Parts: sequence; structure tokens; C-alpha cells
Amino acid sequence: MGFGRHLRKLAAVAGVVICCLAALTMPAGAVVNPQNNSAGIQGTVPTPPPKNAATIVTPTNGSVFDHNPITVTGLCETGLLVKLFSNNVFVGSALCINGSYSVQIDLFVGRNDLVARIFDALDQPGPDSNVVTVTYNNSQFAGTGLQPLTLSSIYARRGANPGDELTWPIIISGGIGPYAISVDWGDGKPPSLQSEPFAGNITIKHTYATAGTYVVIVKGTDKNGMTAFLQLVGQANGAVTQSTQKSNGLVATTTTVVWIPAAISIPLIISTFWLGRRYQLTVLRKQLESTEKK
Repeated sequence: MGFGRHLRKLAAVAGVVICCLAALTMPAGAVVNPQNNSAGIQGTVPTPPPKNAATIVTPTNGSVFDHNPITVTGLCETGLLVKLFSNNVFVGSALCINGSYSVQIDLFVGRNDLVARIFDALDQPGPDSNVVTVTYNNSQFAGTGLQPLTLSSIYARRGANPGDELTWPIIISGGIGPYAISVDWGDGKPPSLQSEPFAGNITIKHTYATAGTYVVIVKGTDKNGMTAFLQLVGQANGAVTQSTQKSNGLVATTTTVVWIPAAISIPLIISTFWLGRRYQLTVLRKQLESTEKK
């Protein structure tokens, strides 16, 4: 009876080990993760940069303008961000929708070499477009010695979750203060207005109520009526969960979780093996004692 009792105990311990091993090999969908005392590893999986360049369709090479802003249009890969540069200076951005884009930009006085450059969600640039050279003849302030008023930003696209305040740094250059800054955030709300006494770095702010991508139009006017224009892309990201990737292309993070219960399972297996050996020695010892008595 003693030998059978020990065998039953050993079988019970072995059953615990088998259950643990079965849990380790169980399909991921059959267990609930994360588990207690497990570890997770999260990382961003890089993707190749865009390969196909955007194009500039309008304006055409050699065009001459006497007004600002002008509209630049072209073809591109849907979902990518298009940044426009004039003389290697960022002047406006738009999201590529249905294979095309449209950006209103201010030209510099004189020659402007226009280039469109595409960027993916990781801000990786693609190839440059064709170069289109146009000329801007501004006679309004000719001979005044005034520097043209310009608006710029280091961010072509910026976002925040709905309900959170979005802040955007803008740089005012040229003209004479004070400046009136008007921002149409593209969500149907009245444009925000603010007055800035001096040129330099300023901050515009807004709170989106609904997730989406918006065309942001920033306009500036100095004390003499000189104007400037800047088109940007605003983003209300929405709540991002571990298993969600936004279709708007702003979220390009793939989350991979690797569960590591080995720190628990290995000591359990070792202790179970030790208990089994102990039971086996106890049984053998009892058998020897029984044989000696006989």
C-alpha cells in the first residue's frame, strides 16, 4: 500500500509538470495575455522609405507671377505627406489624397526653384520631384527696403489626440510689427486670431474634437498690410491601442509582445525532478527494509 501511495503522489507531481509544459506550448489564442510575472518587448519595425517621387504638374516651368499665394498641384502616392520647397526652404505641405495633392504657397521675390518631396509616416523622405522654376515680381514694396513678410515652421505636420491641445511653433520673418495672425484649423470652427508685437518664434494652439486629417491655413499681416501665407497638415490622431494601426498613416508602430514565463517554469521543473527522486529513494529504502525483515 505504501508503494502505491508514493506512486500516486509521484503521478500527481508529474501531472503538474505536464500541465505546465502544455501551457508553454499552448497556442497564443488559447491563453490570456499579459500574464502575471511575464515580460513584454515592444519595438518599432522600420519600413523602406518611399521609392516613387511626386511630380509638379502646375505651375509650369518658366511661369511668372505678380501675386501670392499660388497653387501648386501634382501627382503622388496616396497617404504620403507632400512637402513643398522653394529654393530649398520649406513653404507648405499637404496630404496626398487619391493620387494627387494641392498646396498653396508664398513665393519669394525673384526666382523660385520649386521641388515636391514625399515623406512617409516615419518621416523618411522619398526622391525629389522634377524642379519647376518660376518668378515672382512684387512691385508693391519695391524700393522700400522692407523684407517681405514670411511664415514658416519646422513642422509640416503635427498632431494630438482629440480633446488634447495641439501646439504648433511658427516663425514670423520680415515685415514690421505688430502682426495679426489668423489660423483656419480646417475643422469648421471660426479661425483663431492672435496679435504678435514682434517677429520671431510664436506658438499657435488648437483642440480638435474629432479624429481626422485637416488642412491648416496660417495667414499673417503686418502693420503695413503686407501678407504671408502658410499651408500645413493638422492631425487629430484619436486613441491608439496596442492592436490598432491608424489608416491615415500617422501611426507606423508594430507592437510585438514576447511572453517569458521561463523564469517560473524552470525552477518548477527542477523542484519537481528533485521531489520525484526523493520519492523514488524512499520507496527503494522501504523495499530494502521489508526484504531484510523477512
